[in-house]
Amino acid sequence: MTNRLLLRAGLALLLLWLAAAHGQPVQVGSKRFTESYLLGEITRQTLLAQGIPAEHRQGLGNTAILAAALREGQIDAYPEYTGTIVRELLHREGAADAQAPLAQINTWLQPLGLKAGVPLGFNNSYALAMRESDAARLGIATISDLATRAPPLKPGLSHEFIARADGWPALQRAYGLTLAAGAGLDHGLAYQALAAGQVDLIDVYTTDAQIARQPVRVLRDDRGFFPRYDAVLLMRASLDDRPLQRLAGRLPEARMIELNAAAELDGQPFADVARRFLQASAAASTPTAAPPLNRGVAARLLAPDLPRLLGQHVALVLGSLLLAVAVAVPLGVVAHRLPRVAGPVMAATGLLQTLPSLALLAFLIAAVGRIGFVPALLALFVYALLPIVRNTHAGLQGVSHGLVEASRALGFTRGQTLRAIELPLALPTLMAGVKTAAVTNVGTATVAAFVGAGGLGERIVAGLAVNDAALMLAGALPAAALAILVQGIFDLLERRASRWHRGAATRL
Repeated sequence: MTNRLLLRAGLALLLLWLAAAHGQPVQVGSKRFTESYLLGEITRQTLLAQGIPAEHRQGLGNTAILAAALREGQIDAYPEYTGTIVRELLHREGAADAQAPLAQINTWLQPLGLKAGVPLGFNNSYALAMRESDAARLGIATISDLATRAPPLKPGLSHEFIARADGWPALQRAYGLTLAAGAGLDHGLAYQALAAGQVDLIDVYTTDAQIARQPVRVLRDDRGFFPRYDAVLLMRASLDDRPLQRLAGRLPEARMIELNAAAELDGQPFADVARRFLQASAAASTPTAAPPLNRGVAARLLAPDLPRLLGQHVALVLGSLLLAVAVAVPLGVVAHRLPRVAGPVMAATGLLQTLPSLALLAFLIAAVGRIGFVPALLALFVYALLPIVRNTHAGLQGVSHGLVEASRALGFTRGQTLRAIELPLALPTLMAGVKTAAVTNVGTATVAAFVGAGGLGERIVAGLAVNDAALMLAGALPAAALAILVQGIFDLLERRASRWHRGAATRL
């Protein structure tokens, strides 16, 4: 009965969340780097200014995740680049295809139910960059120089660039580069690592804010490998893009660099930077100086989005925990009653525990066909299984065999013995497993932000994108406080369970 109630409560929580998620606002997505956050926010505010409800789902992940979300209707539009659309989404490798006009790209996108439009006015191509001092010393100005001189450099390339069809592997072949890619590095940390001498070569975007403020040399693509990456909005074909056409041509490269610098280097919130841009006059206006900002952790911590993010985080942890208890406790009972299956059950749940969180999320997104709350909930449910199964089994194993036999002699059925004697006596150990799962899931739930499920990880991911330690702490500190609170609640429940356990043992 208890398990059925827990399962119903978990399902009710899930249904309430899904019902709230199926509203009417236009869903605008963005990737996990400064420029994409800004363009997503500019798009959202443009729609709102015309009375069209819109929401910005920040930092959903890489190109593959955003495109899948678009095709599945989880989002309606997101900022993208023509070169990425041609190479990554349409898988067209020809040099002529890379320079195809927007009309041709839309012809290719039509079978996918997508369209590209609203050219924003700038080209943000990939490039490679080195410290200026190293480039001058080694005499490297082009990517061909990098290939012919073959200096012993340590690359620090972004994960997506290493994996992309138009990224490092193809660039290696085109130029005959012998450097190994090495371990992936988040783009938000690349310039810092380069300045600190931890890496020597990074991939950059040509509108990166750091290019104008750091002594780096952007290597010339002398063989024209990289296609044009003109910024556009990639949308579902059914979306009416007329309200967004006012953005067409409004963002030359110099202006985009200014906006990126305001967010990434000056610490201004994405929403504020977008608002000032949209309020400025369309043509030759000079951006007004930003008001002084309180960039401290306290101001970020108590920002207006805290209740929303905290509610999402609690919903993920509580929902996954209820589902895990409903499944794991019966599994622990089965493992206790049938010793032959105990080994396989423990091995299977242990194997699930070792799966990398982002890999598991990617698999679940493909399995359920959507991003957001559902795959994140299922991933946390998987991670909560092992401690609850293991502790349920251990608690039942610790119950005196004599008590069980005595209950059977009194005419108790196996089910009555389980409910009246075994589970009450095993409760302290079982509760310890639930506590472990709950506290662990509070921390693990921060990765839900990578797939648009929200939670306190949203601040951490955004802070990582712009290398903002205060913003990352504004997400990490509430998560740590929530973990301590959960620990305290379960400590209290464990003490009560122990008193109940002693009372039950005395009565028996």
